[in-house]
Amino acid sequence: MRQRTPSLFLLVSLAALMGLPGGVAKASAEPRAPTKEERARYPWLSAERSIRPLAEAIPPPSGYTRVAVEDGSFGAWLRGLPLRPAGTPVRDFQGGQVLAGDADALAAVAELDVGSANIQQCADSIIRLHAEWLWSRSQKDRIAYHFTSGHLASWTRYAAGERARVSGSKVTWVKSGPVDGSRVAFRGYLDLVFTYAGTLSLAAEAQRPKREDVRPGDFFVLGGSPGHAVLVLDVARNAEGKRVALLGQGFIPAQDFHVLSPGEDGPWFSLEGNEVATPFWKPFPWSALRRF
Repeated sequence: MRQRTPSLFLLVSLAALMGLPGGVAKASAEPRAPTKEERARYPWLSAERSIRPLAEAIPPPSGYTRVAVEDGSFGAWLRGLPLRPAGTPVRDFQGGQVLAGDADALAAVAELDVGSANIQQCADSIIRLHAEWLWSRSQKDRIAYHFTSGHLASWTRYAAGERARVSGSKVTWVKSGPVDGSRVAFRGYLDLVFTYAGTLSLAAEAQRPKREDVRPGDFFVLGGSPGHAVLVLDVARNAEGKRVALLGQGFIPAQDFHVLSPGEDGPWFSLEGNEVATPFWKPFPWSALRRF
């Protein structure tokens, strides 16, 4: 998959075709140090970082209100996702810039490490955020994801010292590591999952919600080699029942997770069409909608 930045004409045309609402607000909010509670909810954060919580930084369009979410849910957690200061570019795992901070296709960059290897890509970024949410909720026994081969890799197994030995499509688990439930070990587990999971496994293991029920925490995924996936970070609705969404993605090469924008008028994507078009991939049909 070739990385490219779409032209301004294409982005504006997409926004017009999708019928985006007027008066869309730009990302705002002044960056600040994370609170103690935020550092507990987003445990990779350090006190030295400057962040903007997503819901504060990106208000809904004029006439729209955010849909209700359950307290403690993945969607509620995503609304507080820490973002870097406005104008931050997207960088890859080696530190190279892949998208300028003022690109029309970019709304914001998440304050989330990408690692030093080319493995935390699109599906992996969604898995990372979901696993971090479970970690923050002390539901570590639920952290488990399938490899593309279909084998399940659980955090509890990894923390107990078991390691996966992969030979072609065969996976066996052997006790070859220390018992370790630390954050360092958790990142090692995630890197293992990122290496052997992807869009195909993500599409296969997730539920298929109805489009009328799309909510923050859902995602669109088209499995393949390559495939692509984008995460629904938030959803808002107006009095007429029309809905818009914030969408975020990782990409190839492994790079900062970032909030997308359909064009220069703002970051919210219409959910009223038969498909959802994003700047760097072919449109996602509603049949691609999934939920953990």
